[in-house]
Amino acid sequence: MLATLARRCAITIPTLIAISIIVFTILALAPGDPMGEFATNPAITAEVRENIRRSLGLDAPLHVRYFKWVLSLLRGDLGYSFNSRSPVFDLLADRLPTTLWVVGTGYLLGVIIAIPLGTLSALFHRQTLDRLATTFAFLWFSLPPFLTGLLFIAVFSVWLGWLPFIYDSTLQVVNFPTAIAQLKQSIMPIAVLGLYQAALLVRFVRSSMLDQLRQPFVRTAIAKGLTQPAVVLRHVLRNALIPITTLVAIDLPSVLTGALVTEQVFRVPGIGSLLVESIHRSDTPVVMAIAFLYAIAIVVFNTIADLLYAILDPRVSYRQPAA
Repeated sequence: MLATLARRCAITIPTLIAISIIVFTILALAPGDPMGEFATNPAITAEVRENIRRSLGLDAPLHVRYFKWVLSLLRGDLGYSFNSRSPVFDLLADRLPTTLWVVGTGYLLGVIIAIPLGTLSALFHRQTLDRLATTFAFLWFSLPPFLTGLLFIAVFSVWLGWLPFIYDSTLQVVNFPTAIAQLKQSIMPIAVLGLYQAALLVRFVRSSMLDQLRQPFVRTAIAKGLTQPAVVLRHVLRNALIPITTLVAIDLPSVLTGALVTEQVFRVPGIGSLLVESIHRSDTPVVMAIAFLYAIAIVVFNTIADLLYAILDPRVSYRQPAA
């Protein structure tokens, strides 16, 4: 397994270099000017704008700017925002805890709902529970998050008045009442994300479970005297989780970059809303940092998924075949 991890790391480095070159080039050639906001300000002359552009390094050739960015990244410096002039690292550090709390909890809620619901749907195939679970999956997966978010606001905020519809980013949890307030303002965005993610995963869990339940080893295990719960939990579910692990590993990095639509609907000050704001303002250092963070997360979680295969499926071997 260590040899496999070393090989994956050897592949990871050139992959990340290629991704950084592609993303940096696209952002540099994309329409939009970081100095666009200054162009409408009559107090800032063209000479001053050019001096600002030079101080930000925007007058340098593309390859020079890229290598400067790489050298800064190797030193742990993500640069400075073109608009706020704040360190990009500080901007991400301010937004990331909110994203991890809202989006991460929503994703965890989706997994907690999807695995047992998909398992029960497969065990009661073509029965009432299966039809209800399938209906839930298709309904919530078909509705876009911005629509369900607006429906939640209309019902629970406007009509019933139970929950706030604007996320208060200034709220600090210092006692029990503020903890309740934090929980109340997080319920709707977490529920929207969790139900959508559950609807997505239920179909895959159900399909994988049905495929495993039809395998000959299930009939053999039951014929040997094992009970159905023991067969499902010890054998069927374990094998069925292998493709689900791949799906979760591919989708889990989105937790670090936030939920763009949901954060905009509920005004959650997370990484997703920061990304949208930075794209509108052509704030390349912030967009580049978020995109590269997402690329690193993709590579890391896929590597973890490959290593988990050996735990979930003993048939998977990471040893090199003998010559």
